[in-house]
Amino acid sequence: MQFKHPEFLYALFALIIPILVHLFQLRKFQKVAFTNVQFLKAVTIQTRKSSKLKKWLTLLARLLALAAIIIAFSQPFLASDEIVGKKSEIVIYLDNSFSMQAKGSKGPLLKRAVQEILSDIPEEETISLFTNTETFTKITKKDIQNELLQLDYSSNQLPYNAAYLKAKQLLSKSPETIKRIIMVSDFQQKEDVFVLPTDTDTKTNLVQLQPVTRQNIALDSLYLLRNPNNDLMLQVILSNSEANLENVSVALYNDDQLIGKTSVSIPKNSKTNTEFRLAENTKINGRIIIEDPAITFDNSRYFTINTPEKIKVVAINEASDNFIKNIYTSDEFLLISNSIETLNYNDISDANLVVINEVKQIPISLINALKPFINQGGNVCFIPAIQGDLVSYQQFINSFSRTTLLAENTQEKKITSINFSHPLFKGVFDKRVVNFQYPKVNSYYQANATNVILSFEDNSPFLYKTNGIYVFTAPINNENSNFKNSPLIVPTLYNIGKQSLQHTDISYTIGQTNSYDIPISLGQDGILSLVSDEESIIPLQQNYPNKVRITTGEVPTKAGIYKLQDKKGAIIQHISYNYNSSESSLLYYDLTTNAGYQVNESITALFDQIKEETSVNELWKWFVIFALIFLLIEILLLKYLK
Repeated sequence: MQFKHPEFLYALFALIIPILVHLFQLRKFQKVAFTNVQFLKAVTIQTRKSSKLKKWLTLLARLLALAAIIIAFSQPFLASDEIVGKKSEIVIYLDNSFSMQAKGSKGPLLKRAVQEILSDIPEEETISLFTNTETFTKITKKDIQNELLQLDYSSNQLPYNAAYLKAKQLLSKSPETIKRIIMVSDFQQKEDVFVLPTDTDTKTNLVQLQPVTRQNIALDSLYLLRNPNNDLMLQVILSNSEANLENVSVALYNDDQLIGKTSVSIPKNSKTNTEFRLAENTKINGRIIIEDPAITFDNSRYFTINTPEKIKVVAINEASDNFIKNIYTSDEFLLISNSIETLNYNDISDANLVVINEVKQIPISLINALKPFINQGGNVCFIPAIQGDLVSYQQFINSFSRTTLLAENTQEKKITSINFSHPLFKGVFDKRVVNFQYPKVNSYYQANATNVILSFEDNSPFLYKTNGIYVFTAPINNENSNFKNSPLIVPTLYNIGKQSLQHTDISYTIGQTNSYDIPISLGQDGILSLVSDEESIIPLQQNYPNKVRITTGEVPTKAGIYKLQDKKGAIIQHISYNYNSSESSLLYYDLTTNAGYQVNESITALFDQIKEETSVNELWKWFVIFALIFLLIEILLLKYLK
């Protein structure tokens, strides 16, 4: 038992006063003449004993009544030692990711969680609460009631360990407070094992909300491909969980016009695909729709097919340019091929890629023209010549990088290694090829490069990239190499050209880093915006003389087709964004209470537990009752005890 005002207990020393009064209270008995003296003596002894017992009982009742009153004023209570004299701090993480749309026994999981938070948190309790999108610090539930009731679902979910660390940051560092972190989520299973940091100074409670069913149909992804007849096809991948489904309707729209419809059957816990034929050379703002009432965010996916801009390539030659013309064809590229003597330097500023094809000596004027071109995002593919001017080569490469070409060696070497993970070969190979007909060179230049794309048998570089320059370390003419006859030359040079201007994909994923180029010259003050019916943003953008590079990450936040427009409102093209399909998987971690955290089934049960743990049982009312009882006993003793 503990006391709020223990100083009142000093008043217990005052109880000695009635004891002293009782001990020193002397009464003189008067003698009364009576005939039977022996009988009188017996009556006197008996009366004195009864009177003495009555006085002791009265004294005891009086002392107990006074003591109870004194203890009542000191306000005794019963409580756990760890909560005495300490305030509580509570931080709540409320997961509002799309998987919380799943239906629980009392409706959608997120809506149920919001209702329980608003009903179970005491009115005067000060807490901090954050979601995947919002943060509220040091507030009461009344302050955020409207915000919670209007809380929308988010496509970007914080990793669970990141959410825990953010909650830790919202707690104070004072040792005089009881710290508690509450994480409310369905705890959807991710790729990593579920692990939270351990902190003995902080109590951690995980409220895992579970849906009543895990049935969900989802549009997983969209791809463009060509069938054996060379028709342009849109492939739609659908996933299903829990039960076999028949005749799932899939519809294709171009804007608001229905242009295709089909139905598919999907076995449980598996994926299936269907295809739609698309018209060639047609701009499409497409949307695929299915119907599934369980979780709705994955019932549609958007895609856009824009008319692609041709990539501008300038080739500067002192060797045959036939292989360049065969790769950079007019359907996708705009090729300008000249000798070094007839080169128009104005063409460089408008190009996306410059190919220096075995020029023996790179003039200073060309180096000076290429400096601003590369610094402003242009790409160069450099192929040296046999017995080229090494000094001019080094002067050119050293203008942009510390790596350079060294001495020329006349020695046959095979090109044996491919860096399959390099972005240049993304999607080129179905599997890693380890045994193929190796191309070879008869002479090459040594190089101290690191970002190697193709390498010789001794791991020295044949092709590497440094700061926007793709550098071949050997001539590839037919006299020096058979690389032109190798299957590697087409994907290598083709992707160098394609990646010099990053055309927009048919769609992008919200929450991931996406980058693409818009072939437009805006000028120094030009700005592009992404605009849809629900959202308007200005993305991160870099202006170059002949293009604008757009980079998006956390924004936009809503799936849909966005108009990319300039500050005058003119539409440049359309871009599609979709939600991450990983939220469609209704698989959850199997959590159990351990030394690091306690698992609870509901918010209501958790707050009942917290209330019980932090409750203070005040006893002063009982001592007031005891005081009244003892006073009543004293009255009864004085009145009825003879």
